[in-house]
Amino acid sequence: MGEATVSSPSFGRELFRGRLRLDLVEPPPDSGLTTEEKIFLQSIENFCRLKVSGAAIEREDRIPDDVVDGLRDLGAFAVKLPREYGGLGLSNLCYLRTLMLVGSAHSSLAELLAAHQAIGLTQPLLLFGTDEQKRELLPRCAREISAFTLTEPDIGNDPFRMRTTATPTADGYLLDGLKLWVTNGTIADLLVVMAMVPPRPGRPGGMSAFVVEADAPGVTVEHRSAFLGLKGLENGVVRLHDVLVPENRRIGPEGQGLEVALAAQDTGRLSLPSVCAASAKWSLKIAREWSRARVQWDKPIGAHEAVAAKVAFIAATAFALEAVVEVSGRRSDAGVDTRAEAELAKLFASEQVWRVADELLQVRGGRGYETAESAAARGERGVPVEQLLRDVRIGRIFDGSTEALRVFIASDALADDEAPDWTPDAEPDFGDLTGHVVFAANTARELARHLDRGRKRWGDRVLERQLFVGRVVDIAAELYAMTVSCVHARSLGGSAVELADAFCGQSRRRVARLWDRLWVNTDERDAALAARVLDDAYTWLEDGVLDPSIEGPWIAEVVPGPSVRASVRRERG
Repeated sequence: MGEATVSSPSFGRELFRGRLRLDLVEPPPDSGLTTEEKIFLQSIENFCRLKVSGAAIEREDRIPDDVVDGLRDLGAFAVKLPREYGGLGLSNLCYLRTLMLVGSAHSSLAELLAAHQAIGLTQPLLLFGTDEQKRELLPRCAREISAFTLTEPDIGNDPFRMRTTATPTADGYLLDGLKLWVTNGTIADLLVVMAMVPPRPGRPGGMSAFVVEADAPGVTVEHRSAFLGLKGLENGVVRLHDVLVPENRRIGPEGQGLEVALAAQDTGRLSLPSVCAASAKWSLKIAREWSRARVQWDKPIGAHEAVAAKVAFIAATAFALEAVVEVSGRRSDAGVDTRAEAELAKLFASEQVWRVADELLQVRGGRGYETAESAAARGERGVPVEQLLRDVRIGRIFDGSTEALRVFIASDALADDEAPDWTPDAEPDFGDLTGHVVFAANTARELARHLDRGRKRWGDRVLERQLFVGRVVDIAAELYAMTVSCVHARSLGGSAVELADAFCGQSRRRVARLWDRLWVNTDERDAALAARVLDDAYTWLEDGVLDPSIEGPWIAEVVPGPSVRASVRRERG
């Protein structure tokens, strides 16, 4: 991550200064897919159509080895990896389109590829690795699978509570600790491990990143986790005990681990919106087909106003999410700083696709709630809507929960000392969409004023007003989505303008509701009530029900030492 990238202007940061910088979301000329990339994507689509059974992955809770091997042979594990290291060297836009395709075949395939390429070993090495590390390890990333280990049983979004240690020795470091929810952890060949190095004379210590061989002595995959959705996800608990790691396997200097982690996470946050966009586009297809075919009270249900509103919401949101992926993907390929936009995109996409899935299930009714396997068994088309609802729910938690991400975005905005800009911009020319772009520009200036007002009212404690800053950030996310929708529609023309117009109209109503609650709300009263709940003032309300969960501590104590469990690491081949 060079200095030019870090210091370059960013649409997201400018938005919080009250400026709608349209020049920072305009796709660069000739930034579409190349012929080579189109051929590659067609090969991925053909493979998924012919070789991937989403129903089988869902039923067996695993991705077959031949599917993993097939994707590897096509180069799907090395889409963005430079050719000099054995990768395909294709664009970030092509990578995001790849995730859309494989994710529509089954959601766990997108997580498999993204966990390896976005937050696995590839990106940290490209950004922070030495030339020697790149020559040695990056060619392995073209065919081997990597995983990123950060979360621990008791740290969540607070990495400074990390307990995994890296004790310096004459030969390198000895790693000890327990890592939770390691995506790809049960099948990975290489692990990126975050650990705390103790300070010592002449060395700063601190959080650091290490490359660990997954089959190294002392590495044990103790458990494969199962979740509400994402069947087939190879996610596990990894214990490290006296794992010797040479000093040349540390990524970056000691103490730079958080920077490595955040940089990898920033890249990953552009991956998730692409999966969300694919889910919304599929939802539109299913909603259209069912709303036209299903007849109630002598006309298709889509002709009834209550259902029509849901179909319109799904269509408009699917277009907006596609616009987010297209615009952010092309901008990132241009080498500009898209970190703030990636955070807004992740926040917006994960929240809206959850609403899309919920509305689709409501449109499908009982057939939405029934599993695809059950429907197929009784002779109907198996449409996995309930699976969609389960799968997309994790988006509001992955790569920073919605609540934490709002605070992170607000923290960056508040750390900017540059004075907000209240000067109206010249009216842009977006044809029938011009009014929406003007609305976004005016609202951005209002947003900066209210953020400044909050800073003056609460001072350094403004970030503790998480609901206030959360609403500010949600408004910014809507403005970002509106802007890129207009930009994308202008480049496509035709009926895309109608979709962008519909989306912006819906988005403006959401913004109005957020404004209504920005200063007039029940935040303080709700906080007081929650404090009373935590003080056991209302335990009488819990009487009359049973608690099926296991009694005892909710977070198990991590006992240091070697694993007492057999490894559940899955050997492939």
